[in-house]
Parts: sequence; C-alpha cells; structure tokens
Amino acid sequence: MRVFITGGTGLVGTLLVKKLRERGNQVVLLTRRPNAANQFVGSDCTVVTGDPTVPGAWMDAITGCDAVVNLAGEGIFNRRWSQEFKDLIASSRIKSTQNVVAALGKSSSLLPSGGEGPGVRGRVLINASAIGYYGPHQDEVLTEDALAGNDFLAQTCVDWERAAETAIAHGVRVVLLRTGIVLEKGGGALAKMLTPFKMFVGGPVGSGKQWMSWIHNEDEVGLILFALDHPELSGPLNAVAPSPVTNKEFGKALGTVLGRPSFFPTPGFVLRVALGESAQIVTTGQRVAPTKALAAGYSFKFADLEAALRDLLTK
Repeated sequence: MRVFITGGTGLVGTLLVKKLRERGNQVVLLTRRPNAANQFVGSDCTVVTGDPTVPGAWMDAITGCDAVVNLAGEGIFNRRWSQEFKDLIASSRIKSTQNVVAALGKSSSLLPSGGEGPGVRGRVLINASAIGYYGPHQDEVLTEDALAGNDFLAQTCVDWERAAETAIAHGVRVVLLRTGIVLEKGGGALAKMLTPFKMFVGGPVGSGKQWMSWIHNEDEVGLILFALDHPELSGPLNAVAPSPVTNKEFGKALGTVLGRPSFFPTPGFVLRVALGESAQIVTTGQRVAPTKALAAGYSFKFADLEAALRDLLTK
C-alpha cells in the first residue's frame, strides 16, 4: 500500500509514518517543511513540498497512491481565539480537505472507467475530524449516531466532514476520524496539563465534572491503520478509548502517576480570562464511546487511563 499523508510532521503523523514503514508500506508525505520531514522519514519515503490549503503540483502525487490520510489543520490552542484565528482554524481544515478530494477526483479520472477492482488507486480517504462535532454535553454517552452540536467547533467539524464526504462521488471510501484528546509524549494537550502538577498545584478544572474522552497516541495511529485495512469501515469513527473519565478523575490519575497532589482547583473564570472563548473546550466536555471501532474488532492497547499515563510519563 502506498499512503499519502498530510499533517504528517505532527506527533500523530510522525508515529503514523513510523508504523507504516515498519509494516512495509510506502509513504508519500506532503509538508511545508521538507527539511524537518527529511530528518525522520527515511530514504524509503517520498517527501512532497506543498501547502494542502493551496492547490498546486503536490496534488499530482496522490495519483500514485492507494490511500490518503488527511491530518492537516491549525492547532486550536495555538493562539487566543479572534475571529481571524477562528477563520484560520476552519479554513485550514476545510480547504485542505477540499484540495485533497479534488486531487482524488483527478486521480479517479485517470483510472480505467473511473473504476473499481484490483490495482485501483486513491480509493480510501481517512480524514481527521474531532469529537467537537458533538458540541458540549453532560453525562449522555455519545456514539457515532449522535447529532452535531451548534457551537463554533461543532459547525467547523460538520463543514470539514462534508468536504471529505464529497470524495464518495469519486468512488472513494471515506472514514471520518472523530478524535478525542490525544495523549502523546512530548507535546499536545498532555504537555499543557503537566505544568501545574509539576508545580504541585494540579487539580480539577472548573467543576471537574466535565467528561474527558481521551486516546493514547498508539491507539490513535492504531485506529488509522485499522481503518485503512478494514474496507467495511466508512463514515464517522470515534477515536477515543473505551473508558472516558471526568476531569476530576483525570487529574487524580495524573497526580498519582506523577506523585503530585491533585486537589487544587482552577476556577472556570480564570481560564476564561486566560484563554478567552477557547476555555469552553476545557470547561465542558463529551462522554464519547468508540462503538464502531469495538464492533469492528479493534483491540485497544491502552484502555485504562492510568496505564496510558504511566506508559507516556514514566519511561
């Protein structure tokens, strides 16, 4: 299998490239930072320079690929939210997806009959999305059938997924990877959570009752590979561990692993002052279930939060 990847220099993308290479797949990596990519991809990978939000010659590289994994998108905590930054959050996801689909459509037109059958390329698109699709919820368990929310992030996810689903018209199987909080070594959300605990002032955020649907980076990548390999999977796929926890429970587990207290609360109004509108992501949450992944037979490597944190923080 030859796999085209956007957003492949992030923490999820770099692990995905590593796992694909280990199992003998060929990787074509689109990046705006070819020098950074060349440091970790290896000589057996093809690095294509380009910006997925801008149509260009990079789109031709998809023609020779069997699958596309689109992980591109501006980090939602990279800056305080202004209208300009919110527009960038949305456009970085939607425009990149529209361009990927356009490239898939072009590759389909180059195939005999637009077609099906052995050797047909560009047939699978694994497109990033997020559990933000569901909007803020309380205790309700959310499966892939749950309705979309109506806040900014939910509507961004709706438009993002609609852009990906247009690839279906080109005969492409589309999987919408609705990802929760990815726990990773050396970055991401977990790195931001560590600071107060290292200063011995960690604890619940806001009420502490809001649900956190998390996933270890190994399982995030594992689900991408699983979706690539299982043609029966399509549509939304919740990429979360089967054991969501409340914010208070998360803090307790993190404090236990770090050997730090976890009883210093951070009031919601403090976060709203510090983060602005994006504070709602931290003070609200969703209790999401990986229903389709479990039904399809995916076995989570890290289903328990404390075990996941120990793997990431004590090695």
